[in-house]
Amino acid sequence: MSPIQKKICLLGDFAVGKTSLVRRFIEGVFDDKYLSTIGARVSRKVLTVHGVPLTLLVWDLAGEEKFARVMHSYYRGAAGAILVCDLTRAETFPSLKDYVQAFWGVNPRAPVVVVGNKVDLLEQRFISDAELAEVAAELNAFWLTSSAKTGENVQGLFEQLGGQLLDQQNHIDGIEL
Repeated sequence: MSPIQKKICLLGDFAVGKTSLVRRFIEGVFDDKYLSTIGARVSRKVLTVHGVPLTLLVWDLAGEEKFARVMHSYYRGAAGAILVCDLTRAETFPSLKDYVQAFWGVNPRAPVVVVGNKVDLLEQRFISDAELAEVAAELNAFWLTSSAKTGENVQGLFEQLGGQLLDQQNHIDGIEL
């Protein structure tokens, strides 16, 4: 079997924790200093999913309106996406649908995972599990909560999307795992 490599995009408003999730996943670290992504930052990591090595090319995309024009070009070739909202900022939640519609405009069959980040900030939480589940159901997507700070569910969210990507690849190739 030849190596499998898939491009994925992290989508969401500014300061929802996309870069922190990527750093926790790739490097195993968390830094609470805010670093705004300009355009896109690409990282690479090999996961083993269903016993199969899968290289993820992780595109951490800026969540600012001024980059909206170039986002479509960043979406090209992506096999899936992680939609991130900040559980402590309710205003970051409705835009998930806008991000996925734009993403699916370029990649119509790509699976997505909905993630409510910053679950460690329980007292400041505004978005409920029920709300995440409702949007995920509308999108036919898996959902979970995560914390880049503690590492909770970070590996799992990338493995979840990786598993969906392999299942999709195997369905296309006619392979049964």
